[in-house]
Amino acid sequence: MTATRTYLAIASLFGLAGVAMLASGAHASGGSMTIAGQMLLFHAPVLMAAALARKLDLIHDRIGQIALALLVLGVTLFSADLALRASQGIKLFAMAAPVGGILTMAGWAGLTVATFMGRAR
Repeated sequence: MTATRTYLAIASLFGLAGVAMLASGAHASGGSMTIAGQMLLFHAPVLMAAALARKLDLIHDRIGQIALALLVLGVTLFSADLALRASQGIKLFAMAAPVGGILTMAGWAGLTVATFMGRAR
């Protein structure tokens, strides 16, 4: 499986989990689960667009790969920590949500750099 397909599959799973978490937040778990679902849903189309932009050579390849990996890791950590807190009352690990948020912001910054470092068309 190519990196692009992998990121598209992850983005699809983000969307699936996001909808499920929003439903859970609306009916049972509350605010933290809703925020986790929103985080996943907001970033699903970003992952798809960035993966395709990388494939189409619209952004710098290596920097784009790193940025995508940071986004996946960051969103996953942030959302998983909030979802565990809402559903089980436990943390993923100490500072998981803040670390996930910082990694997500680093991913966004990386996408910005990848855009400016990509080939001019």
